[in-house]
Amino acid sequence: MSTKRKTLLTAPIVKSAISDSFKKLNPVAMMKNPVMFVVEVGTFVVLLMTLFPGYFGTDGRIGFNLTVFLILLFTLLFANFAEALAEGRGKAQADTLKKSKQELTANKLVGSNLKVVNSTELRKGDIVVVSQGETIPGDGEVIEGLASVDESAITGESAPVIKEAGGDFSSVTGGTRVVSDSIKVRIVTDPGESFIDRMISLVEGAKRQKTPNELALNTLLTSLTLIFLIVIVTLAPIAKYVGIELEVPVLIALLVCLIPTTIGGLLSAIGIAGMDRVTQFNVIAMSGKAVEAAGDINTMILDKTGTITFGNRMASQFTPVGSETAETVGQWAAISSVKDETPEGRSVLELMKSEQIGYQAELAEGAEFIEFKAETRMSGMDLKDGRKVRKGAVDAVKKWVAAQGGPIPRDLDEKGNAIASKGGTPLAVAVDNRIYGLIYLKDTVKPGMRERFDQLRKMGIKTIMCTGDNPLTAATIALEAGVDDFIAESTPEDKIAVIRREQEQGKLVAMTGDGTNDAPALAQADVGLAMNSGTAAAKEAANMVDLDSDPSKIIEVVSIGKQLLMTRGALTTFSIANDIAKYFAIIPAMFMLAIPEMGVLNVMNLGSPMSAILSALIFNAIIIPLLIPLAMKGVPYKPMSASKLLGKNMLIYGLGGVIVPFVGIKAIDLIVHLWV
Repeated sequence: MSTKRKTLLTAPIVKSAISDSFKKLNPVAMMKNPVMFVVEVGTFVVLLMTLFPGYFGTDGRIGFNLTVFLILLFTLLFANFAEALAEGRGKAQADTLKKSKQELTANKLVGSNLKVVNSTELRKGDIVVVSQGETIPGDGEVIEGLASVDESAITGESAPVIKEAGGDFSSVTGGTRVVSDSIKVRIVTDPGESFIDRMISLVEGAKRQKTPNELALNTLLTSLTLIFLIVIVTLAPIAKYVGIELEVPVLIALLVCLIPTTIGGLLSAIGIAGMDRVTQFNVIAMSGKAVEAAGDINTMILDKTGTITFGNRMASQFTPVGSETAETVGQWAAISSVKDETPEGRSVLELMKSEQIGYQAELAEGAEFIEFKAETRMSGMDLKDGRKVRKGAVDAVKKWVAAQGGPIPRDLDEKGNAIASKGGTPLAVAVDNRIYGLIYLKDTVKPGMRERFDQLRKMGIKTIMCTGDNPLTAATIALEAGVDDFIAESTPEDKIAVIRREQEQGKLVAMTGDGTNDAPALAQADVGLAMNSGTAAAKEAANMVDLDSDPSKIIEVVSIGKQLLMTRGALTTFSIANDIAKYFAIIPAMFMLAIPEMGVLNVMNLGSPMSAILSALIFNAIIIPLLIPLAMKGVPYKPMSASKLLGKNMLIYGLGGVIVPFVGIKAIDLIVHLWV
């Protein structure tokens, strides 16, 4: 798995973010964030009062007004800087992707001839030939041939991957390079619609939309802003009644201090950083909603092969039946596998070599190879002397032998079930009407999977393994891996059915897949993680694509989703607690001159009303940049119950949000009071 990380702060990203901080002062852009838009309006009003003091009757307050204006401006710039910094990391990755999307030529197949054309002229359905050393000119599917493809331009991984016609590894991406052999590719997208084009658009942030929770939080922040706006408006006549004249800049300063500017300034950065965080694991999220949904996942559907197990079933033992010997079983198994290029077929010959068992290879000379087919579930050889050798699923071989009038060994089913109960797959070996024995194919559970599933269980996530294996094999693998449930002999319809069943119970479901047959389930799931090595249909149906094609990476995605939700909740708690502290810091200091009895509430013993306001305003501005690293990195997540998580957040960010401003404002007031 690739876990390449980018440095949080690099000179180009910071430089660009500083520039964008000023560009984002555009009111049209600021209106998307109601809290900060209110701050900007207040900043503009104070600027006018600073520039035209005579018109507003504030000639004696120019210095104070200018100070308030500068602090408010820096508050806006710090908030914009946080958002621009988050976007900057996405743009940096987009620049890297753009380098791979260069002007290319393509060998387009026109009739029976090849015509060299510009890649921008290719259209969906065109067929191109890509040979060793050439770059694939567009997204497509291999329709002929087999080749090694270097996908480092997209994934960053140097190891090439095998692409071949048919199956789940036929999809290729424009901008990747063929490093061996030659393939014929059918283009599946028009110009501007390629996978890299979509990736660039997504990581640049152009199509990011607010998630439902983010919209709900925005509504809450807007409501709080309106409430405090009403409070400030009504505060002016109350102050006047008790003999205190509150000028407009003072009221604006109060408003900015009391509305939730901290979370308002960091909210966009948190959402963008959440999407950016999954890209650090080489996962492209099609929307912020997908990342956030991952944080609320209740059920996870995982394929067995390639996800829980390594996926390549290898021959590990020859098991004789009846009066046969293991050596005889191995000899006929080897003859049936001489021309079998599948991993299983090659593993039979490797096992023969490791056990130093010889066989009559000359029998396979001139023989006809019988390929495996889903209908027969067998493969083998038709020898020149008329004998037919077959290996395949036990029940299929039994039917084949029985059709020829051959006997079925009494211990065949018993030994086959014994292999299946160990998590293996039994293949029967037969010659004409005689069954010699079984090949024990073993698929190994990846190291650490049980621990990872235990981690998911602590998060409250149920794991369900889907496999085409028989129930005995599926049960053994499920027990060894530690999943909560499994579905044996599953079909695409079974996957959709289990997803819908969970969703009908109000649960959110995640699923991994790479094949065309996985596309319906990936589309049905709340979080669908498709493999980049998979088919175009799977990638279109999913809302996330793993560039490293590591299905188990969805566990990291879930952690990132939970971290996103935790970060937003923690900073919201901190921000609101800040407002409570600032309220009790400012209001008593302002009114204690007119109402001495309120002095008892001035627990911070602030120097004067003006120093109290400026200190709170300065603290309000500097707390945003201080929290940017936390917003970008996220709050560390550890699996625990919801009640413990709530208690931890309230203790750290709730209590901390009250204590920090008390300490910070007091420290700032000690300095400010000397100048006011």
